[in-house]
Amino acid sequence: MTTMTMREAISQALWEEMERDPDVFILGEEVGVWGGTYAVTKGFYDHFGADRVRDTPIAEAVIVGAAIGAAMAGLRPVAELMTINFAFSAMDHIVNEAAKMHYMFAGQMILPLVIRTVGGGGRQLAATHSQTPDAVFAHFPGLKVVAPGTPADAKGLLKASIRSNDPIFFIEHATLYQTRGEVPEGDYTIPIGKSIIQRQGKDVTIVTYSKMLEVSQKAADQLAKEGIEAEIIDLRTLRPLDMEPVIASFKKTNRAVIVEEGWLSYGVGAEISARIYEEAFDYVDAPIKRVAQKEVPLPYNRTLEQMALPQVADVINAVKEVL
Repeated sequence: MTTMTMREAISQALWEEMERDPDVFILGEEVGVWGGTYAVTKGFYDHFGADRVRDTPIAEAVIVGAAIGAAMAGLRPVAELMTINFAFSAMDHIVNEAAKMHYMFAGQMILPLVIRTVGGGGRQLAATHSQTPDAVFAHFPGLKVVAPGTPADAKGLLKASIRSNDPIFFIEHATLYQTRGEVPEGDYTIPIGKSIIQRQGKDVTIVTYSKMLEVSQKAADQLAKEGIEAEIIDLRTLRPLDMEPVIASFKKTNRAVIVEEGWLSYGVGAEISARIYEEAFDYVDAPIKRVAQKEVPLPYNRTLEQMALPQVADVINAVKEVL
């Protein structure tokens, strides 16, 4: 095990996969000479060359469209979109081509494509650059959506995504890039579509992912001081959605709080809540609570932005309500 930041873990995963497979290449805005907006691909251009680290125009539809074509032709592109907000400019390519081609052409082609993008708020980038529309992309069958919350998971899931024959939408939270954690060395992968217990507990089940894992862990630490033991389930992947650890935990605790950064309405929490009610209704001892972002476009002002985003206190209050 080596302790590193999430940025370093993602960069390491990309580097190792490019060394392992010459069909893997990167394309996106400023990924080459500049080394990436978040410095994830720093040094890649000098080592792998311009053919495998391709700077593109500022045109997300071009980036994703070219990546889809390359995947259909037998390569394994990793397309970087500077933020998830810009993915809307490539929405037709993502949901009507990448997600559907394998199915619509009866399996005659595969699309080994990874779209890396950065989501979430907390960076004072205002309403149009701070969204968390993860549930939007998870809505479409055929597109796998991955959103790690730890450096180890970021490395293992990204390596697995690059090796997958399916189109993967890989969401990285910008405020997690400096998060540090132990990461296994060498050829380390994690199966896509497997939730995990990140913290054992007996009193309440907290279901979360990505940045909200960090928030939930801090809340659980404070709750433990009051004798409340929360069990935390990290989804890691939104599609396919692995509910087995969630249901098993809920049958033990009989109470659940779902924590997400996206808006409450039509969100990940709504889906998780519905599935718990459908699959474990007889175990419900209290109404399921959802913690999410306030239903407003995210403000630029830092104080207002933090008021709109889910905080540790929100999770603690929700847990105490269900108890």
